[in-house]
Amino acid sequence: MGKTGEIRLWKSFYFSPLGPIEIFFTEDFLCGLNFVAEVKKRMDVPAIPLHRTIHEQLSQYFSGQRKNFSLPLQYKGTPFQMAVWAALLEIPYGETASYKEIAAKVGREKAMRAVGAANRANPVSIIIPCHRVIGADGSLVGYGGELWRKAWLLEHEKKHKKLAENDFRL
Repeated sequence: MGKTGEIRLWKSFYFSPLGPIEIFFTEDFLCGLNFVAEVKKRMDVPAIPLHRTIHEQLSQYFSGQRKNFSLPLQYKGTPFQMAVWAALLEIPYGETASYKEIAAKVGREKAMRAVGAANRANPVSIIIPCHRVIGADGSLVGYGGELWRKAWLLEHEKKHKKLAENDFRL
């Protein structure tokens, strides 16, 4: 916190195999994480332990070593968005759910489009796995980070889930 009691919001970038990811965080919470087309301005970030932890966990995820994140999150949304994001957090690594299934899970069976809108508003992509939501017919539809990234993320998780299952059987 600053002298006036204000909380400082930091911005940094993580360079993933899918391009740069913009990260917003405070000293205590991850507040935003989304793919961007380019890095417009880099900031000097002080040695904040959470910043290092975010980078470590993203590196572990992209290398296939991390299946679940354990980062303190802080974000805002409408009650419906918050319910959708909570439902997304329940989709297991390497699995998918349809927009219809998420709508039913939050008690709004016919609100598939609203679920899609909540996904687009997801402030912490990858961590809140909106990429795991697919069309009822199994098609890849709607992803703010572009469909090619969604396909890559789903394939990445599927591959590493199988590897982990095979390791477990040994």
